[in-house]
Amino acid sequence: MQKKQVVVVGAGPAGMMAAIRASELKSDVFLIEKNPTLGKKLLLSGKGRCNLTNACAMDEFLSNFSHHGQFLRDAFGKFFNQDLIDFFEKRGLGMREERQRRIFPVSDRSASVLNILKNELDKRHIKLFLNNPVKDILVKNCVVCGVHFGENEFLKTNSLILATGGVSYKFTGSTGEVFNLLKKLGHTIIELKPGLVPLIVSQNYPSFLEGLVLKNICLEFVSPKSRIISQSGELLFTGTGISGPLVLSLSGKAGDLLRKDGSLYVNIDLKPALSIQQLENRLLREFNINSNKSIRKIMGELLPLRLIDLFIRILGFDPRKKANQVTANQRRKFAYLLKSWRLDICATSPLDQAMITRGGVSLKEINPRTMESRLIKGLYFAGEMIDIDADTGGFNLQAAFSTGYLAGGSAALS
Repeated sequence: MQKKQVVVVGAGPAGMMAAIRASELKSDVFLIEKNPTLGKKLLLSGKGRCNLTNACAMDEFLSNFSHHGQFLRDAFGKFFNQDLIDFFEKRGLGMREERQRRIFPVSDRSASVLNILKNELDKRHIKLFLNNPVKDILVKNCVVCGVHFGENEFLKTNSLILATGGVSYKFTGSTGEVFNLLKKLGHTIIELKPGLVPLIVSQNYPSFLEGLVLKNICLEFVSPKSRIISQSGELLFTGTGISGPLVLSLSGKAGDLLRKDGSLYVNIDLKPALSIQQLENRLLREFNINSNKSIRKIMGELLPLRLIDLFIRILGFDPRKKANQVTANQRRKFAYLLKSWRLDICATSPLDQAMITRGGVSLKEINPRTMESRLIKGLYFAGEMIDIDADTGGFNLQAAFSTGYLAGGSAALS
């Protein structure tokens, strides 16, 4: 009996897992990749450490997706976090759990994860076509028939899996040409926007704060109509604005508010453990105990060194003044600045600087039980190219592996 032939386009985590799963189910698998190497973007995951997944339970896991997380319930039902951990551990790569239940390989190297996947592809004799961008998808009577790629290559197939990623980090090959092919075939592409991306602020002082990290702070993004409040976490100043885990996780929602409402600012709470009244009382004690110290020295006990002169400037204080010369109103202004330091957000950084792409193939046109197109029989989707995105913490990679696994299995069994 002739083997089922499955063609996978895109050799990132979703595409490689799709190819492996289809091969497990006895299909003859062809994997097409536009880059000269596999898993180029995977190597960047988790700052090169590869935050593979997250150990939290299903409902909490789904809540970390910005919208439509329930779409993934079927994919996660087939292949979830423990399944992914087992996949790598059975092949000799141990995993460990870190803060916020993030799962990393014990090697601390994304290359270790990629090597396991490459070895599995080799072991299964999956046929690779590297340096071969897709040029066209052949469809007849709403059924996929084949794919044109490379210089003049063609593969005939009735089972085609697209896992070509989004349009972030374009140097990894994520340039979005396949979205244009899908539009021609009638698929709806939800607007592609940056996700997990730094934010640009209007104030000019981030340039001299570049590299400064603020820990255990809270953020509140405010637009004319809405607000988003973060949990406690870490913020990083860039040359043009703010980044770090808190900002990245909320950047998608913040960008949506900015586009929708026209303006946006963020309040930084440097002392989230204290109420404004508790903070005022603490400042009163500090100023009374250290009445002969300069304002600059007292601020040095409450702020990172690089913020002292900036806060003195914002507050209009004379840095030579002693604590006993500061009025109650000035002290109150200082307390409010510590609790609500405002930065005006003027833009998100461009898509090319985003860790992930928001938007993609409309979920309305994908069957969540199989990842098959509702418009074209035999066409499947996996990974970042579908309209799903999540916070940092291993959620996006798990979605890529899970949708790849489901698409590969569905294509093989169709």
